[in-house]
Amino acid sequence: MITTWLSGLVRRRRGRLLAAALGISLAVALVAALGSFLTASKSTMTDRAVRSVAVDWQVEVQPGADPGQVLGTVRSAPGVHTALPVGFAHTTGFQATTGGSTQSTGPGVVLGLPPGYRGAFPGEIRQLTGGTSGVLIAQQTAANLHVAPGDTVTFGRPGGHPAHVKVAGVVDLPQADSLFQKVGAPPQSQPSAPPDNVILLPAAQFASVTAPVRAADPAAVATQIHVARDARLPADPAAAYTAVTGAAHNLEARSAGGALVGDNLGAALDSARQDALYAQILFLFLGVPGAVLAALLTAALAGAGADRRRREQALLRTRGLGFRKVVGIAATEAAVVGVAGGLLGLGIAAVAGRIAFGTASFGSGTSAAAGWFLLALLLGLVIAALAVLLPAVRDLRQGTVAEARRVVGRAGTPRWMRFCPDLILLAVSFFVFRASSGNNYSLVLAPEGVPTISVSYWAFLGPALLWLGSALLLWRLVVLALTYGRRPLARLVRPLTGALAGTTAASLSRQRRPLARAIVLLALAISFAVSTAAFNATYRQQAEVDARLTNGADVTVTESPGSTVGPSAAHPLAAIPGVRHVEPLQHRFAYVGADLQDLYGVRPSTITSATSLQDAYFAGGSAKSLMAKLAARPDSLLVSEETVKDFQLAPGDTLKLRLQDSRTKAFHTVPFHYAGVVKEFPTAPRDSFFVANAGYIAKTTGSGAVGTFLVDTGGTHQKAVAAKLRHQLGTTAKVTDITQTRSAVGSSLTSVDLAGLTRIELAFAVLLAAGAGGIVLALGLAERRRTFAIATVLGATRRQLRGLVFSEAAALTAAGLAGGALIGWALTQMLVKVLTGVFDPPPAGVAVPWPYLGLTLLAALAAIATAALNGVRRSTRPAVEELREL
Repeated sequence: MITTWLSGLVRRRRGRLLAAALGISLAVALVAALGSFLTASKSTMTDRAVRSVAVDWQVEVQPGADPGQVLGTVRSAPGVHTALPVGFAHTTGFQATTGGSTQSTGPGVVLGLPPGYRGAFPGEIRQLTGGTSGVLIAQQTAANLHVAPGDTVTFGRPGGHPAHVKVAGVVDLPQADSLFQKVGAPPQSQPSAPPDNVILLPAAQFASVTAPVRAADPAAVATQIHVARDARLPADPAAAYTAVTGAAHNLEARSAGGALVGDNLGAALDSARQDALYAQILFLFLGVPGAVLAALLTAALAGAGADRRRREQALLRTRGLGFRKVVGIAATEAAVVGVAGGLLGLGIAAVAGRIAFGTASFGSGTSAAAGWFLLALLLGLVIAALAVLLPAVRDLRQGTVAEARRVVGRAGTPRWMRFCPDLILLAVSFFVFRASSGNNYSLVLAPEGVPTISVSYWAFLGPALLWLGSALLLWRLVVLALTYGRRPLARLVRPLTGALAGTTAASLSRQRRPLARAIVLLALAISFAVSTAAFNATYRQQAEVDARLTNGADVTVTESPGSTVGPSAAHPLAAIPGVRHVEPLQHRFAYVGADLQDLYGVRPSTITSATSLQDAYFAGGSAKSLMAKLAARPDSLLVSEETVKDFQLAPGDTLKLRLQDSRTKAFHTVPFHYAGVVKEFPTAPRDSFFVANAGYIAKTTGSGAVGTFLVDTGGTHQKAVAAKLRHQLGTTAKVTDITQTRSAVGSSLTSVDLAGLTRIELAFAVLLAAGAGGIVLALGLAERRRTFAIATVLGATRRQLRGLVFSEAAALTAAGLAGGALIGWALTQMLVKVLTGVFDPPPAGVAVPWPYLGLTLLAALAAIATAALNGVRRSTRPAVEELREL
């Protein structure tokens, strides 16, 4: 019996089965793809964190401990691949005589590098010019002393005579912050910047040069053991962080107090584990709604033939088939739909992975991908059971044979509408949103050095309840409009249906429940596409803003500290091919009370020619108005929020800063007037700083020296222009371009995961929108062929039947798109606010990806139009033939 029934379904109802299977396949494919990709992303984050570290551990030998013994302990530790001792000694200053003049610097650091160090740790030192061995000098120190390979440098030794060395090469230290860290100190106690003056000596020469210092004060010369590990780490960054920090603690315990570990690898993994958790949050915020929407679409597709299915079950029961056998038939249909849709979905996911990432597993391991694929297949079976089997069992238990065989019934008002759950859900969503987006709220809490991280999952309630409450509210509005708006509706459809306008309005009103379901599904699909695309566009926008804030412009030329290069040096830079504009930017330091802060001097009228200033960077006025204030009143000053709060400033207050006079080198008081608040500024630090008029600073300090030149290339050829500038400037200045900065400041979430996550979701969003608009309408029209046939028998013309179909399609399109746009806009605003921690800096507004939204709109309209045209074609078939088949 079951085989015969299934055979009949395949022959006569294949469209219904295929539609339900397609809906399930979308849910299965989305979950399999996103789950596998999430697993692969975590592994990618771990690998990226490991590759970003030049020296995994810096093990500092403690005073009184034997460096040789500690080195042996380190080398015998599990997972250690390479361990080399490095000497650290402080100097009283550097001096060099070149070109008939003598330059001196302040205190610095001398390093002693053992043979093979550069090969073991290639990321620690970058060669700029000269030899790769012998005495090497850092680029900034070379610029301060005006030295080049072949010159002699003298440095002071505490308690001893100066030492003289001959420079063999000039190098850059890309990871100077970690190299010169204070081992064992918490992050807030680390040096604000690495030393300006550094020289690197071979280990033997270092030992000879520092021997008098070590004899006078053994604590003045320190030894670190730099370690490269090769231990296999877990794919998850959080688990890898726990493993690495545990190994570091084990080494400290084994050394019995003789060593302290500076865990650079653990610090990198600490950041990556937070990124991984944010990726997981984004999976829940952006991925789960897609899977839920696909399940709802499947339920709607299966429910489109609910009346027919009830009549068929009633016929089976009339002919003597028992309850269990009828349920068995429904269960078999659900299993067939679930298995077919599940296998199709797995195939779609594998093909998508192969096309987008070159592998069907999305880059994850075989076992992890297999686990997600199996979970997705089980999900498909559950959806099939809920969409096909559960309604059948409910109808069998609650309905009668006579009721089920009725063709025309009265559509009542859903019971849930009486209790206003939509309004309640929206109210709760609002309060949760207010709480979760308040000041100092953190969605992810990952304290430094703490092995566990936590997520405030209750913040998910805000967007989830908004999504659900908006859907129910839209359902309510559609039902009310179709119930009590027949006359306006008849006037609207009259141009399409003519004399059948009243009949069409009545038909739409009677079909208000399935039509409301189709409208809500289309709206949810559109809102899913809008929110996902807008969130992705906003994230990419802010990642670019962060890179531009950090670098300052397309290309940035940073002069060495103490340089006296003036604004006129911009002219030769501007002559380089590809440069559109060069903007000088002063960088000084100023005391406000006892607090030393960065001070940036700008030319207000031209600063925006080389970099962008957003209104979100300021408070108390727009970027344009505050720059105008600096130009109109040169002693105006923009102050950070922290300083305004600490010193209780009000607009117009006089603020006296102490600046260094270039002639006397003494600090003297310079009056400024507080004009506004600056939160962010190109090249500025993230904490407190000032922005003032460059002309006023030059006048009051006697120097127009420039700290940075911002180079605008029009957004193109940044690498080529930077290379030409490096060739022209040599070691006298540091040149960076925005492409370098993007990779430096971008987290693993920025560079890998969000792009892949949204690429998958956006593709499925288009398919869901097309399915919600077209397939649901097509099945709904197919189930109403009897209505069209009867209308034909009663004398309806082809034009009127065509108008009847187009009226329903128009109602679905207008209400669904309008509702989807509103829900998507509200959901995007909430997502961006709740997920503020993902953005750096927080966005001033949401970016709208118009091309993608246009593509989604076209896909939905094309699907609806195709379904409507197919309905029109079916409505013109001979009525007798149609009724015979039904």
